[in-house]
Amino acid sequence: MSFFFGIVIGIACGIAVVVVFARLAKLRSKSRCDLATTVAAFARMTVQDSRKILPPQFYPSWVVFSQQQKLSYMNGCLTWLNSHLRKIWPYVDEAASELIRSNMEPILEQYRPVILSALKFSKLTLGTVAPQFTGVSILEGEAGEVSMELEMQWDGNPNIVLDIKTRVGVGLPIQVKNIGFTGVFRLIFKPMVEEFPCFGAVCYSLREKKNLDFKLKVVGGDITALPGISDAIEETILDAIEDSITWPVRKIVPIIPGDYSDLELKPVGTLEVKLVQARDLTNKDLIGKSDPYAVLFVRPIRDRMKTSKTINNELNPIWNEHFEFIVEDASTQHLTVRIFDDEGVQASELIGCAQVRLKDLEPGKVKDVWLKLVKDLDVQRDKKYRGEVRLELLYCPFGMESVFTNPFRPNLLTSLEKVLKADGTEADDIKKSHSLKKRDIIVRGVLSVTVISAENLPVVDLIGKADPYVELTMKKSNTKHRTRVVNNSLNPIWNQTFDFVVEDGLHDMLILDVWDHDTFGKDKIGRCIFTLTRVILEGEFRDNFPLEGAKSGSLNLHLKWSPQPIFRDT
Repeated sequence: MSFFFGIVIGIACGIAVVVVFARLAKLRSKSRCDLATTVAAFARMTVQDSRKILPPQFYPSWVVFSQQQKLSYMNGCLTWLNSHLRKIWPYVDEAASELIRSNMEPILEQYRPVILSALKFSKLTLGTVAPQFTGVSILEGEAGEVSMELEMQWDGNPNIVLDIKTRVGVGLPIQVKNIGFTGVFRLIFKPMVEEFPCFGAVCYSLREKKNLDFKLKVVGGDITALPGISDAIEETILDAIEDSITWPVRKIVPIIPGDYSDLELKPVGTLEVKLVQARDLTNKDLIGKSDPYAVLFVRPIRDRMKTSKTINNELNPIWNEHFEFIVEDASTQHLTVRIFDDEGVQASELIGCAQVRLKDLEPGKVKDVWLKLVKDLDVQRDKKYRGEVRLELLYCPFGMESVFTNPFRPNLLTSLEKVLKADGTEADDIKKSHSLKKRDIIVRGVLSVTVISAENLPVVDLIGKADPYVELTMKKSNTKHRTRVVNNSLNPIWNQTFDFVVEDGLHDMLILDVWDHDTFGKDKIGRCIFTLTRVILEGEFRDNFPLEGAKSGSLNLHLKWSPQPIFRDT
């Protein structure tokens, strides 16, 4: 009996083992299939997908370094780089000194002050102290290139002597000493090729100039004994650095022979700027008010900086001046505006400054902005209110002339193109288009303004609300119109249309003053000031505009432009 029982138990245990083994094999196969599916899904993931679903703490340690590990790794790389730079510095000094001399002397001659007849190097060595690299970062650039930035600090002991000659024939050796520099250089390795070292050329540029200090000294004398010489030479050196190596300017070093002209700096468009007005400027004068003027630039080089006219004794100046700038890199460049108080023979005093990033501008569309003025664009610790400046900006990339119209360029006007093509010959067209560049465009036409209504006007009368009306004025011609008076209303409706014959639309302004009518006079509620750039571009538009100088309130307007362009010789 026990024999048969043992056989049954043995068969049952064998069957159980077989079933368990088969089940485990099936589970193992399913697990492998699931793993393969998961691996395939991960293989299709992008970097952005992985960052969304896997926070850094879930990455394995060999994939994600901690901040301390990153700093340790970067410090190790920088330590290695700096140690080797110190070893090869004597050879770098000899090679770089000659390179700097050959590249900088033509630029110094280009920006040489009028009071000097000659300006060149008599001695140039970089000294025995090598610069220190204090930071490095890899940038996500365009396809087919690798970009990196190196932060460098240099407190060197160079031996730089400039040999200058004044217009009166006096020769002076000027020593440049106590140089302190901190900045960020950008290196671009492009294009990527299938040949060692895998890139065709290296572009380098001074991306950011954080600090640059130096002193000038007459060898064997005192430069302060020559008034104006020191400032002129300092400005020349700064202009030369800005124009030769500061971004977006870039130097190209070919590694593999080839044509790299496409890497050179080229203009990509124009920036049309209208300096409209400023308000609530800080008063810098003890007696009277400030005499403000503006300096505008995209690159801080003297021949590219634009200066407005001075408005005397005014803290709310209206300029309505137009300037044009060349743009080389819209993604990184910006427009800088500095407002000064003109002090006559003394140095002008800075009221405030502001910046606009060009990448924030939509090509072909006018942007009307108010910018708050600050004391310093780099260190904005001073929160004092210094006033605001108003600009109209229009960025026009090259090659998009068929997409939109630039009203400040006469050769882009459709009516003018028809005139140029009337003769039928291409040579005549080119000749005429060049001749038109010597003229100023005058956009003549009729401006129709419909004053529709006002909203939420402030209470002006002691008893009741207000009795508002609007006075419209074209600034150049001083042509005026006014609406009817709407009694006892803070939300008046007029629906009145007025036509102005405008002789120079690009340089004229429309001013709308809102008044409260009283029996024995009138009280000003607020005003709106317009240039005609937008209506000239768009033809007509309707919008709601807040009142300046009022606690509340806005005007609802409809503007329409009927053009008739003409030209005048300059």
